[in-house]
Amino acid sequence: QVQFVESGGGLVQAGGSLRLSCATSGTISSIAFSIAAMGWYRQAPGKQRELVATITRSGSTNYADSVKGRFTISRDNANNTVHLQMNSLKPEDTAVYYCNLEVLRRTFWGQGTQVTVSS
Repeated sequence: QVQFVESGGGLVQAGGSLRLSCATSGTISSIAFSIAAMGWYRQAPGKQRELVATITRSGSTNYADSVKGRFTISRDNANNTVHLQMNSLKPEDTAVYYCNLEVLRRTFWGQGTQVTVSS
């Protein structure tokens, strides 16, 4: 059992910034979190959910081409939290963003947080 608290979403003008945070709790321990892979996915209306960024337990990161150079994923193992810093936001970034955790062959999803970028 894993619980997520997602925050940081909202409405921002094009060119602005937002920082999403996903804090985990529940049965997961600090050790379990430290070995988990974390990620952010997003889903826009009429589109499939797509990968935005991932970070492995070793700290290696991967980004979708559409967000490279603008978004940064990071993790804070001490607080069981993953962040997504989003800069230079574009209207096409508008979507529901979901936190994802994978550990020991199990996958967990957050509730999602809305990000809306106006032009």
